[in-house]
Amino acid sequence: MSQSPPVPKPLAANETIKSNSHLLRGSIASDLADTSTGAISDDNGQLTKFHGLYLQDDRDLRNALKKAGKEKAFSFMLRVRLPGGRCTPAQWLVLDSLADRVANQSLRLTTRQTFQFHGVLKGNLKPLIKGMHEVLLDSIAACGDVNRNVMAPPNPERSAVLQEVYNHARAWSEFALPKTRAYHEIWLDDEKVAGGEPESEPMYGATYLPRKFKTGFALPPSNDVDIFSQDLGFIAIVESGRLVGYNVVVGGGLGMSHGNEETFPRLADQLGFIDTQSVNAVGEAVLTTQRDHGDRTNRKHARLKYTIEDRGLAWFRAEVERRSGVTFGPPRPFSFTSIQDPFGWQRCADGSWFYGLHILSGRIRDADGWPMKSALREIAGIHEGDFRLTPSQNLTISGVTDQKKPLIDSILARHGLASENVRSGLRLNALSCVALPTCGLALAESERALPEFLERFETILEQLGLKHDAISLRITGCPNGCARPYLAEIGFVGRAPGKYALYLGASYQGTRLNRLFAPSVTLDDAVGLLTPVLKRYALERQDNERFGDWCDRVTLPADATFHSPGTRS
Repeated sequence: MSQSPPVPKPLAANETIKSNSHLLRGSIASDLADTSTGAISDDNGQLTKFHGLYLQDDRDLRNALKKAGKEKAFSFMLRVRLPGGRCTPAQWLVLDSLADRVANQSLRLTTRQTFQFHGVLKGNLKPLIKGMHEVLLDSIAACGDVNRNVMAPPNPERSAVLQEVYNHARAWSEFALPKTRAYHEIWLDDEKVAGGEPESEPMYGATYLPRKFKTGFALPPSNDVDIFSQDLGFIAIVESGRLVGYNVVVGGGLGMSHGNEETFPRLADQLGFIDTQSVNAVGEAVLTTQRDHGDRTNRKHARLKYTIEDRGLAWFRAEVERRSGVTFGPPRPFSFTSIQDPFGWQRCADGSWFYGLHILSGRIRDADGWPMKSALREIAGIHEGDFRLTPSQNLTISGVTDQKKPLIDSILARHGLASENVRSGLRLNALSCVALPTCGLALAESERALPEFLERFETILEQLGLKHDAISLRITGCPNGCARPYLAEIGFVGRAPGKYALYLGASYQGTRLNRLFAPSVTLDDAVGLLTPVLKRYALERQDNERFGDWCDRVTLPADATFHSPGTRS
C-alpha cells in the first residue's frame, strides 16, 4: 500500500511578508507619512531590516509610559553598510554631525565593523539616510535575510596582501547587494522608472534568503574577524609573500535559544581551496544553495549551519561546485595565533602610520574625563587618511603621515585617549552587544554591565599577576550571539535580568567553542565561581598556555554538548 506524500510544512510568516512586499517596498512609505505614531506596522518592521533599520523602544520607560496610557518610546536603530570597516574623514564628520542632529548623540561601532545609530525618531529617518547618501554611504542590506556587512582585516596599507584581501571583500559586498530600487525610492525619493524590463532579484529571488547571511575574510595569523563564526568565510593563503587564494569555510553561526537543544552555536567547516578569481562565483553558489535549500518553515532552523548539518558537508560541497563551476582543492595550511587588535602607533609597509584606539563596547560619545567624540571629530578635521573600524569594536586612525602624526598624537593626549590608559589584557579583549534598554531581544544587561564585570575581574587578575594576560571576555544580553560570546574564553549570555549563563574554554584564536560551565549566575556568583578557577590557572598552567586552553584541558565538565570546531572535511 503506497504512502501519501508528507504534507508540506507551512512557511514562516516572514516568507509571506517578503513575497508580498513588491521587492521590499511593502507599505513603508505610507507608514513613514503617518504622524499619529512613532512606530510602523509589524510587517513593515520586518521589511525595514533589509534597509538597515530596526524598530525599537526604550525599555527603561516602558512601565511608566504604560501606566500613563501612552505609546512606547519608539525609535529606530540604523546600521551602516561599511565593507571592511573603511570610513573617510569626510564621512566621519557627517556621521558625527548626524548622530547629534537626528540620533542620540553617540555612534556605536559594532562587532561587524560598522556604525550603528540609536534613538532615531521616525521623522528623522529620511534626513539621516539622505545625509549618509551625500557622502556615499548607505544602509542597504545591513540587516535582513541577505548577505550583511562584509568583514575584513582593517588597515590594508600594512601590506599589499591585506589590500588585495580588502579589495576582494569590498567586491563581494557590492556583488551580493540586492538589486531592488526600493531603498532609493523610499528613502532618497528616486522616481519609479516606467517601462523597460520588470525589476527582479536574479541572485536572491522574490523571497531573498531564509535568514541572515554573514561573510568574512581573514588573513592569518590574525583571526580578528572570527572566521569560523561566519556563514561564509575566506581564509587568505599566502605563499612566498603572494596571495594565491583562499580556503573557503561555510556553516558558522553562533545564535541559539535557551532550552532548545535543536539550536546551537556551530563553527564553520572547510570546503577547500580556491584561487583568487573564484571568490564571487563560489560566494554566489554558496548563497544560492542556501536560498534554495535553507529551511523556510522554521526561522530558528533557517541558518546555513543547519542546512549543512542536515544534508552533510559532502553534499553541500558538490552542490557549490556544480553551481559555481569551481572545483575545490585540498585546504592549504594556515595558523591563527591572535584575535587582538594592535593598539597605539604602528608603522605600515607603505611608510604611513596608524593608531589603534581601544573603545570599550564601541561606544563613541563624550563622557566626563573621556571626550572621545570631540577628539575624533577634531582628528577628522585634519586627517588625510582613513578611519578603520575593527571587528572588536575598536578604531584605527589609518594612513597617518609623518607630518600629521605629532598633531594627532597631541589631540589624543590632550583628550586623555592614549592607549597606555587601558588597564588590562582582559579589557583589550572584551566585547559586548547593546542589549538594554533598546534591543527588544535582550534578557539581561550587556554594554551597561560590562564596565562592572571588567572591574571585578581585573581586580582578581591583578592580584594573581595576570593583569596583562590576553584573556577574551564577551557578554551578550541574549543567546543570539551578536558579540560572539561562544568564542570567548569567558562568555556571559543573558538569561534573565541580572542572570547569565557562564561559558568557559573557547580557544583564544577562535578555533574552538566554549562550553557551559554554570547555567544561571549573577555577577557575584560568577566572581565566586571563577576566582578559584583563575587561581588554579595562575598556578597550574603550562608554558604559554592560554586560559581557554587550560579550561578546556582541566576545568570543564566532560559531557558538554557544543559542536566541535569546523575543521571537518
